[in-house]
Amino acid sequence: MSDTVTLTGEVWLWNSATSPGSWHFLTIDGAAGEAIAAHEAMRRLEFGHGRGFGSVKVRAQIGGSAWNTSVFPSSETGGYILPLKAAIRKAEGIAKGSEATVTLELL
Repeated sequence: MSDTVTLTGEVWLWNSATSPGSWHFLTIDGAAGEAIAAHEAMRRLEFGHGRGFGSVKVRAQIGGSAWNTSVFPSSETGGYILPLKAAIRKAEGIAKGSEATVTLELL
C-alpha cells in the first residue's frame, strides 16, 4: 500500500547561470514534505539504502494529467521539489506563477 499526499503550490522557474536551460518546479513542504521524508526513511530502512540524490519515486497527477516521476530533496526549503515537464504544463495550462494542485502517490 502506498501513501498519497495532495498539496497546492505556486509553480516557479529555475534558470542556470551556466546553461540555456530552465525548469519548472513545484515546492513540496510542510506536512506533505514531512510525509515524503517519512516515506523515504522507511524505504531506506526496508532496502538498506536510499535512491540517488535522496529522490523518491511518485505517481503525480495534476488535473487530468498523470505521470511517473521523482521528487527531489530541497536544501533551501527542507522539503522536496517536483519537476513539471513541458507536456504536463501544456496539457494543464500551467506556467510560472500558476497555482497548481498535485496529488502524489508515493511509490
